[in-house]
Amino acid sequence: MRKYFWAAAAATAAVAAFAGSAAALTSSPIYDAVPASLPPNVVSLGFQATATSEFGDNVVFGGTNRQLAGVVVTMSAWAKHSEYPLLPASGWTHPITFNVYAVDHSTATPAAGALLATVTQAFTIPWRPEADPTCSNGTAWRAGDGACYNGLAFNITFDFSALNVVLPNEIVFGIAYNTQSYGAAPLGTPGPYNSLNVGVPGNNPVTVGTD
Repeated sequence: MRKYFWAAAAATAAVAAFAGSAAALTSSPIYDAVPASLPPNVVSLGFQATATSEFGDNVVFGGTNRQLAGVVVTMSAWAKHSEYPLLPASGWTHPITFNVYAVDHSTATPAAGALLATVTQAFTIPWRPEADPTCSNGTAWRAGDGACYNGLAFNITFDFSALNVVLPNEIVFGIAYNTQSYGAAPLGTPGPYNSLNVGVPGNNPVTVGTD
């Protein structure tokens, strides 16, 4: 999963500077596995396709500041507007949850322990472009780099600034959302959420912290 944690230089400055926008947040990274330049698409995990309800990782933070301000996650949208023409052309909205857990080291494999913080926000999900018939599989879209992709990469930003959460040096995190068959409350009907994926690091290195 691609993820980017921020630690605020000062809690009040982070809350004031965040303003719901990643670009406006004046704070420092404590874990970063998000590509510096977002490509047309990324390797990703689909919740509906893999029977997943929550997906995450165990990470160790860099630096020393642990006042959590926000988290950026790279996602991949595979749904096309032509498949859901009754929804807005500008995109569709879906609630996504980001959970932060303590690490349970009672066994050899680190696991999610006590829940330390959670935020659920509704995000506007973009449609991936329509298929380009010149792509070899006939279903992918062709990006400006000339390559064909099945999904469209985009970032979402979770705002934790209001919670005043101070993190330990190591955590387990998880992203959760509902699809037709999976999640905390499966929706029971097909929809574009069945084609919503979470990006994974692939060849992108972790530049701050340790995975």
